[in-house]
Amino acid sequence: MTTDLHAVPIAPGRLPLIGHALPLMRDRLAFLQSLRAYGPIVRITVGPKEVTVVNAPDLIQEMLTVKADEFTKGLLFEKLKLFGEDALPVAEGKPHLARRRMMQPAFHRQKVSGYIETMRDTVAPAIASWQDGDVLDLKTEMQLMTQNTVMSVLFSTRPHPEPAHAILQSVDRVFTAALRRALLPVPLLERLPTRRNQQVTTASRILRTAVEAVVSEHLANPNAYDDIVSLLLAAQDESGACLSDDEILSEVIGLLAAGSETTAVLLAWLFHEVGRHPDLEARLHEEVDTVLAGGPITAERLPQLVFTRQLVSETLRLYSPAWLVTRQAITSVQLGQTRLPAGTDVVWSPYTLHRDPGLYPDPLRFDPDRWGPQRPQPPKGSFIPFGAGKRQCMGDAFAWSEATIITALVASRWRLRPTPGARVRPVGQITVHPSTLRMALEARPTAATRESA
Repeated sequence: MTTDLHAVPIAPGRLPLIGHALPLMRDRLAFLQSLRAYGPIVRITVGPKEVTVVNAPDLIQEMLTVKADEFTKGLLFEKLKLFGEDALPVAEGKPHLARRRMMQPAFHRQKVSGYIETMRDTVAPAIASWQDGDVLDLKTEMQLMTQNTVMSVLFSTRPHPEPAHAILQSVDRVFTAALRRALLPVPLLERLPTRRNQQVTTASRILRTAVEAVVSEHLANPNAYDDIVSLLLAAQDESGACLSDDEILSEVIGLLAAGSETTAVLLAWLFHEVGRHPDLEARLHEEVDTVLAGGPITAERLPQLVFTRQLVSETLRLYSPAWLVTRQAITSVQLGQTRLPAGTDVVWSPYTLHRDPGLYPDPLRFDPDRWGPQRPQPPKGSFIPFGAGKRQCMGDAFAWSEATIITALVASRWRLRPTPGARVRPVGQITVHPSTLRMALEARPTAATRESA
């Protein structure tokens, strides 16, 4: 039996003119979590716009896989074109497929294994430069670390501290603008010469200038590099045409933005939880000390960091970086038993899916052992931190390796202690950020000291 969309309930709390905008702006994460109580599909309104929220994992899976061609990426990704009109994360249809095929070899699992040494050698000096007793703004520290890793591995460059901070601030500013414009889509306001819009223009220019320098260096020394920039410069489409300069810049900027943001907030949350749970910290340190035994992380040793990977998995579940994903129906499409008219705006939330008590026992408890072989695993389609189907994040293996390496390297040298009295809460920005996260560094004894003790 097919149900028309107008028969799907509208969530309570809608106000005249503004709809559900108030609770959405007050606490986005709590509002989306509350919507799971109203069934597999529920409608909300934001101003004049109606949005369909899909909660059920089987319907999300259907939308992302077998019905994927019947949806575009939707409003949020349209606004993310601030990073570039044709970049892979926002491309649609045949251009998306062609660009994905072009770039996929750089993210093949065997290729990622070859990146491990570069990841390690990029991250290790930053961790070694920390000082015992210092207090870190951990989110910013992790953003700089993952940004440098992406640039070193994929672009063969490492920016100096000042331009690295400028790039980071520019990425944050563009992401913030994209989310704001998606939640309150008023196209006229986007074109006005306001201070916010001017800041976005400046941020975009900073990103473009930084990336242009990288591309220019590759063009000047074409035989010196074997990375994703050189791959894009050499790539040809089916007609034999090369990518334009703007297309290459868009791809590199998109990779830089997407590749650094999600892994950084994941790591910030991971160390927040490890700092709150001494028993988990002890297990992490024991594993790192045993597997590495004072030596470097290698491709052979990485799979042995089993508990470290469980920590990453549980952080991805409890603090899934993506809290809002959009889609829009291209034509009339049936999702489960509900008929969605063409043009229907759809959203779903990995963050709330991963915290559903019907899928995860005691869902608000940070429990990395739920990913152990002795425990039943969640139902298929209920753990999708990197999406699913043809639009699943191409860099998932890269992110898994990077997060595991950074966790192990930090844990091998440091304890990160919460600052007294700090109240850390999740905030739905472009990803799920910690509201504030400052942690104190405490040096661990060296392996030789521990053995003589």
